[in-house]
Amino acid sequence: MENDKQMSFLNHLEELRWRLVRIAIAIVIVSIALWFFQEWIMDNLFLSMKDPSFITFQLMCDHFGVCVEEIPLKMQSMTVSGQFSYALMTSIMGGVVISFPFIFYQIWRFVKPGLKKNEQTVAKGIVFYVSLLFFTGIAFGYFIVAPLCVQFFGSYQISDKIENIFTINSYMSTILSTVFYSGLLFLLPVISYLFTKLGVITPEFLRKYRKHAIVGILILSAVITPPDLISQVIVGIPIVLLYEIGILVSARVEKNKKQD
Repeated sequence: MENDKQMSFLNHLEELRWRLVRIAIAIVIVSIALWFFQEWIMDNLFLSMKDPSFITFQLMCDHFGVCVEEIPLKMQSMTVSGQFSYALMTSIMGGVVISFPFIFYQIWRFVKPGLKKNEQTVAKGIVFYVSLLFFTGIAFGYFIVAPLCVQFFGSYQISDKIENIFTINSYMSTILSTVFYSGLLFLLPVISYLFTKLGVITPEFLRKYRKHAIVGILILSAVITPPDLISQVIVGIPIVLLYEIGILVSARVEKNKKQD
């Protein structure tokens, strides 16, 4: 009996190893493909954020009358491997983001057999919904949060005698981390759904600590955005709405559990 359990455990580890291998292969393949387009990606997806013609700034100007002038920002690389390192990091991060549905699918397929039948039913379609929310968060971070950060910090000057010359490390790490964390934050409704189904949280719990959550969201918005009120509100409102959606999702799940 003990030997069977050991074999079962070893088989479990073997399955995990192969799923991790598949994930790594997917990331590597996409990263290599992105590597060949690194110049286009850098110029059109990242460095374009410092131009007034960037789509976010154009929409702000056309619909809200808030027009962004030329951002007095220059870029430089301060280390020998600076440009190469961030070309590599951009390719890998892009590989992770684009491969996210496949990555989550592999994780889910590994976890799923360990769940009860009702728990598996609860999570039906989870790969699609998690991927949808993640990519929505990525889009929000890329088109809203990151450009506001670049615009604010690129334009801010203590004195006109000081130029803003950002290093590629500082510029890219700000954008990549902001966009990626935004993607993760948009998974809040899914987390509420799963945790309610598993009995970890209840809608009453989420309502009780709503004020605490809002304070935490405002603090989080202040951390990931420029220190101006407009940017914090723009970022904070969607996250608060996601929290409220999480409450509605949790209440719906709780209602269905009582009916069952």
